[in-house]
Amino acid sequence: MSCIVYFTLWIPLSEPSLYSAFIKCLPIISLEFFIVVHSLGQGSFSSYSRKVLLGLIFSGLGDMCLVWPEYFLHGMVMFGLAHVMYTVAFGLLPLNIRVFFFFGIFCVVFYSVIFSYLHGPFVYMVAGYASLIGTMGWRALSRVSLSSHNFSWARMSAALGSIVFMVSDGVLSIDKFCFPIANSRSIIMATYYGAQLLIALSVTGRSGDDFLWKSK
Repeated sequence: MSCIVYFTLWIPLSEPSLYSAFIKCLPIISLEFFIVVHSLGQGSFSSYSRKVLLGLIFSGLGDMCLVWPEYFLHGMVMFGLAHVMYTVAFGLLPLNIRVFFFFGIFCVVFYSVIFSYLHGPFVYMVAGYASLIGTMGWRALSRVSLSSHNFSWARMSAALGSIVFMVSDGVLSIDKFCFPIANSRSIIMATYYGAQLLIALSVTGRSGDDFLWKSK
């Protein structure tokens, strides 16, 4: 419902204001509320849920910053911190070096493509941001097992959310730094909200504390 409100009012066409920021952040606030209610219903917050919740909080702050164009760099920092929290939540094991190289090569190629369009602090900020979101994608996908014995829909949800997040930010980067993309804002926000929903839903499964640090 909060996403419908955002797309109905079409906030990107509005003048920057606290009202616009609130409507843009409302879907993320809804997901934060969902995690709090779910965790209270379970009797306590798991470590995984707390980290995902912090990731959503930083994402909401990033959304607020991006409402005002002059705070775009601040928004990148907030979203970078969100990716750090998601990465910590997903854990460091199993390493899955093949997935690491896949995401590493993808991020290097993507950055090489847009490098010539970057100027000033964006040269370094985009490189750092690409590294953080690539790391998040690596850690999320490394935890997925397709075998019937180890399969977890919660891990799959987090992995899909991370990949869709990368798609959203990839479209945003090309549209902002390289060339305009038709209906870019619709694509960016639809994939962004979908990605956050998938990551938030992962707290309802066994994707957290009982196997974060165990290699399968």
